Amino acid sequence: MKSVILATDFARLARQAIDMTTRIGKFCYRNRWWVLLTWLLAVVIGGVAAGPLFDGMVLDEKSNGWESSQAQRVLDDSSDKGQELVALVKGASPETSTNAVILQQVSAEVEKIDGVQKVDPPQRAPNNDSFILNVTFDRLPENASEAQETKADETLETVSQKVQQLEQRLPGASITLGGSAVLEKEINEQIGTDLKNAEVFSLPVTAIVLVFIFGGVVAAGVPLLATLVTVVGSFAVLYGFSQFLDIFPDTMTIVSMLGLGLSIDYGLLLVARYREELAKRTNWAPGATRDITAQDRYEAIGVTWATAGRTILFSALTVAVALCGLLFIDMPRLQAIGASGIATALAAMITSLTFTAVLLRLFGKRIKPSKRQIKKAAAAAHSGGEIERGFFARLARITQRRPLAVTLITVVILVGAAAPVLFTTYKMPGLEGLPSSLPSVNVAKELDREYKRAEDPAVIVVARTSPEILDKWAVGWKNDSKVETVEPAELVGDNLSTVAFRVNGDPQGQEARELVKLLREDRPTGQSWVAGDAAFMEDLMTDLKASLPWAIGVTALGMIVLLFLLSGSLVIPFKAIAMSVVSLGASFGVLVAVFDYGWGSEILDTNVVGGMSPITMVVIFALAMALSMDYEVFLLSRIKEEVDAGIPTHIAVRHGLQRSGKIITAAALLMMIVFAGFIAGKLFEVESAGVGLLVAVLVDATLVRCVLLPATMTLLGHRNWWAPAPLKRLHAKFGISEHQANPAPVTEPQREYVHVR
Repeated sequence: MKSVILATDFARLARQAIDMTTRIGKFCYRNRWWVLLTWLLAVVIGGVAAGPLFDGMVLDEKSNGWESSQAQRVLDDSSDKGQELVALVKGASPETSTNAVILQQVSAEVEKIDGVQKVDPPQRAPNNDSFILNVTFDRLPENASEAQETKADETLETVSQKVQQLEQRLPGASITLGGSAVLEKEINEQIGTDLKNAEVFSLPVTAIVLVFIFGGVVAAGVPLLATLVTVVGSFAVLYGFSQFLDIFPDTMTIVSMLGLGLSIDYGLLLVARYREELAKRTNWAPGATRDITAQDRYEAIGVTWATAGRTILFSALTVAVALCGLLFIDMPRLQAIGASGIATALAAMITSLTFTAVLLRLFGKRIKPSKRQIKKAAAAAHSGGEIERGFFARLARITQRRPLAVTLITVVILVGAAAPVLFTTYKMPGLEGLPSSLPSVNVAKELDREYKRAEDPAVIVVARTSPEILDKWAVGWKNDSKVETVEPAELVGDNLSTVAFRVNGDPQGQEARELVKLLREDRPTGQSWVAGDAAFMEDLMTDLKASLPWAIGVTALGMIVLLFLLSGSLVIPFKAIAMSVVSLGASFGVLVAVFDYGWGSEILDTNVVGGMSPITMVVIFALAMALSMDYEVFLLSRIKEEVDAGIPTHIAVRHGLQRSGKIITAAALLMMIVFAGFIAGKLFEVESAGVGLLVAVLVDATLVRCVLLPATMTLLGHRNWWAPAPLKRLHAKFGISEHQANPAPVTEPQREYVHVR
């Protein structure tokens, strides 16, 4: 009973929100200067927040309840040791008398710098003429203030400059800086560079495509300006989130991708529908001219916001519902992506429904229908069969001739494309997911190869005991087939010791994870924790197995409710989810082929990591599902409109696809341009998100919407609209259908003449 009440309440709120879109559009159209001033203020705040936001990103995840994370917190709390800077020096020996004196002087100078804890003696590599100089910084408190973080950055910069001067003082020396402090700084900078480059690529190309779509620069500029406002304004929202949530590099990637993609699509929908409504109001006939009045424009705004605005509202809700599932996974990184993505989708919706109305009023007479649009509007008004002769209607008719065969062939193609997923391995990319152009990455590889200092051990046991007792326990594992070596135990705090295990094979593979399970079943005496890369992976996979059913259930339920409110059918939502899952399988297959097997990686210039990140897979699943349902909503609303007018389903499918096919194709093309800009990134998180979402949109906008959907709806016929009688009555009372609000009158309309020859 409670669920029924909640559903009806949601439906009532949704209908009120749709009525609100019309009022919002008209309000912003009338009060353009106040709304414009508000958004300019938001842009300024977002621009100011961008710098601290990028500087404050974190790489390590320690704030969940996993045992591996608890171990890291115990180690952090027991030590005042902070991050490190490692100077890799080649071409000079630390043992000559002159060089030894210089190194002692520089080490002493560096140790005196405020914020430096110690400088270790030079350590020479056993197999070549290089050596390393290790600088340890004071540890920042967990909730460090902005002033403390700024001071730490200044200390790092000062030490880096001081150490880099050794190149001039040591004859023949070349120095490369690395270590955790430098690596984190360079990754944050690379994230900023990747996002900037993606925007620099995608926005100009998008502008050119929009000019071709709209046939004019001014109309094309409306979606672009709204997009810029959304992206910059979202930095302010994200900075607010950063005060109580950790912001990770992939969070920034997702926010930028969503902000760019959704804003461009929403602006495209609104401007295209607005020009279409203006074209209808010309009442064109051969040889005639028609004035477009201020009243016409005001009415067009009302209808556009009641129809396309409704679609945008549903789209944003769909994205939000899809990302809500991430909030049910006990992982701060995914929760941050979910919360930030929801906020970005809603920000894109608000920007489109408010700022776009302002721009349409400001550009005024410059936004008008093309001659072709006016002629098409007149032809549609005087010829009912015109719509059957369009490209998308003809394409739908082809699929409807053999709907069962088309359905089976399409499903086989998509399932076949998903096959590589069955043979992939899941891992969190380490150095292989970072570009070799970063000096700190090359230092880390050199430390692992020459100095046997791996980035992180596969397994590390932390115990409240002495090193001697921990060594006695660990020696029993030396003969295990999964163990390569057991390092001597170290005292890292008051009655706190650690021992590291190096494993045979993949440090995150199945055998390493099996070792973690065994160690947790046979622990050393006293309180202990098992951590390391393998333990993190085991905790992650265990958590995902427990959380994903809830996350997927919440997402699916939200989709079913939204599509039911739109269609009044239970068949449509389940069919839409099934088609999206098959489509997503194909996208995942391409991801695995590129980033695991390396197919096409040279052409795309992407990193090959030898596996797939489960985090990446979960995020792309949520986003691709949202975008898939976005196009489903837009196409379904057109088809439902025809069915409600009494047109048979198979004909309504052709009409709906013809009416919406061009705009869906254009929206998908623009979205793919945005995602293509991210493929050019250098970090795995950036380029994998770009590849996955580009393929997802491509497959959905072509095979699914233009082939599979018409075929399946033709097969089902009137059964598409089935629902139990109680739900039918519920939809009749609370369902949502496309409508056009009655426009309010405008006094003293200003006239504008559109001449058609």
